[in-house]
Formats: sequence, structure tokens, C-alpha cells
Amino acid sequence: MISPDIRRYLNNWQAEVDSTLQYLAMAAHEPDPSTARVYQNLAEIEKKHAAFWETRLRAAGHAPGPQKPSWRARALIFCVRHWGAKSVLETVAASEYESRNNYATQKEAAATTMPSEEHAHARVLRSILTKSGLSVSNVVRTEKKHQRLNGNALRAAVLGSNDGLSSNLSLVMGVVGASVDTHTVLLTGVAGLLAGACSMAMGEWISVTSARELAEREMQTERDELDENPEEERQELQLIYEAKGLDPAEAAALSAKLLADPKTALDVLSREELGIDPAELGGSPWVAAGTSMLLFALGALVPVLPFIFFRGTAAIVASLASGGVGLCLIGAAIAVFTGRSVLYSAGRQLLLGLLAAGVTFGIGRLIGVSIAG
Repeated sequence: MISPDIRRYLNNWQAEVDSTLQYLAMAAHEPDPSTARVYQNLAEIEKKHAAFWETRLRAAGHAPGPQKPSWRARALIFCVRHWGAKSVLETVAASEYESRNNYATQKEAAATTMPSEEHAHARVLRSILTKSGLSVSNVVRTEKKHQRLNGNALRAAVLGSNDGLSSNLSLVMGVVGASVDTHTVLLTGVAGLLAGACSMAMGEWISVTSARELAEREMQTERDELDENPEEERQELQLIYEAKGLDPAEAAALSAKLLADPKTALDVLSREELGIDPAELGGSPWVAAGTSMLLFALGALVPVLPFIFFRGTAAIVASLASGGVGLCLIGAAIAVFTGRSVLYSAGRQLLLGLLAAGVTFGIGRLIGVSIAG
């Protein structure tokens, strides 16, 4: 049986190994050279921390084995490789902020620089968040265990597939409850897939387009204010930089320099004052709509496929089984971003999905009996 101290050493070691590999991946897929160097430096520090806990483990007679990322770190590294370092920046920053005091009460780390370095890591990542135009408030809220999914594409992927699977599983079970034939169930499921996918795509397109139009309107207002009252805008920018830690003289000089060029001035004011990236304006509505439509359709297809290959009870059981597996996988994917236990997230997703399917099955059964009567 592993002692509490060794278990704690193992948890610390694994966390540092995960951080090292995540930062290395972020450094390799970060387009900005200066930010990539920061990630590389963070990886080197986390590597030293991992070595510290590995030494402790070996001294206690426990070999930690090869350094391998946990399932959560693997998922984050996958996202980095496919969508860039920015796709996981908020999640990683939130994790660093939440764990910044982990070593404060551990006697083994008291005489080292690790506690202060963990605090520094949290501050560095919050600075990168601000530089990247992402929300620092989402990191601060992790003190209350709140995190959110990152980016339009990832949000649409997870939520779109969950909506497709949950809604179509409920629809199919509702029709099954009414005791209709397999062919009708299949047609209903396909109709639900197509209608839901189109609805999700339209909703996502309208949402992102509206956000872009609002951002453009706010930028136009800022442009007008810059033309009419340039000194007032400079003073506002100066106050923003003072709030970030610059002294008044440095903030005044920097704000004056940045606002000297009208194009640069609008770009800086949009980022610093409005929190808007003029180059992106919230992302492409077509990408968001297409992603949402595709992922909804894939999720909705899961409970429908068994009715293509099976009939009767076998099709119903296979539909419930495949739907349950899909719900668990979606719950596990959500756990990557929320930091919750994978078992908790998967179990919650499965329970809620099957509960909704059970309710619609019961309603379908009541309606079927009433019509038959």
C-alpha cells in the first residue's frame, strides 16, 4: 500500500511532468517567437520541479517510472497540435492559478524556490492572456472552481455533438415509446438530425455575426471618439497602462507614442479599452456554423445508426448502448476543460442524457397507448 507522502509526491511529480510536456507543445506551436520562448522557459522550470519530486520518490524507495502525460495532458497537447497554443491558454492559465498555492503547505518545498515560481507562472500566463486578447476574469474565477470552454471551434465541437446526441437520443426513444416500426423510427431520427443540424448552424451563424457587428459598431464609436477627442482617449489609455503597473510618466509616454499613428491608435484602443481583436472580431461565423452543424450531425447520428443495421429490440438496445458510450465520451471531453474528474463528468453526462431519453420514452408510450385506445 502506498503511503500518503509517496502518493502526494507522485501527484506532484505527475503534475509537473504534465506541465512540462504541455509547455513544450505550446512553445512548438506558438507563432509569436517571444511568447514561444516564455513557454520554453516555463517548461524548463517545470522540468526541474519534476526532477525534485522524482528524487524524493526514489529516496523513499519508490520508482516513478517513465515520464508520460496523463490523459488530460494528452488531450490538451492534441488541441495544441491541431489548433495552436492559444486554444488551451485559458485552461492552462486557470490550472496554474488554481494550483499556485499547492506547495505553500508542503514542508519539502518550503526551502526551495518552487512556491514562488508557481506564483510567478500564474502571473506570467495572466500577462500572456492579456496580450492575446483573452479574458483574465475566467482565470480568476477558478478560485471558485469555474472554468469555461475555449474558442468558438472547441465550444461548438463539444456542445454541438452533445446537443445532437442528447436531443436525437431523446427523440428516437420517444418514438420508440409510441411503439412504431423500426422504419419510422429511422426516418424520424434522420429528420431530427437534419433539422437540428440546420438549426444549430443558423443559430451559431447569427450569434457570431451579431457579436462581430456589435464589435464593429463599438470600434466605429471608438474611431469617432478618437477623431473628436484624441487627448481624452490618450488619457484613458494612460490610465489603463497605469492600472497594469506602469508609473504615470511611462504610461503617458507610451500612450502618446501609440496614439501618434491613427491606425495603430484604433488597434491599441480596441484591444486595451474594448477587449476586441480587430483582426478576428470574434472569429468567422461560417467556421462556427459549419463546425456546429457537422458536430451536431455526428452526435445525432450515434443513436440512429443501430436502426440501419438492426430491427426491433436489438436496435433499441444498441441505440441506448451507443448513445450511452457517446455521452460518456462527451463528458470526458468536457472534463479536459473544466478540470473535473473524468468519472464525475462522464457519469453526470450519462445520467442526464438517459434521464431525458427516459422521460421522452415515457411520454411517447403514453401517447402511443392513448392513440391505440
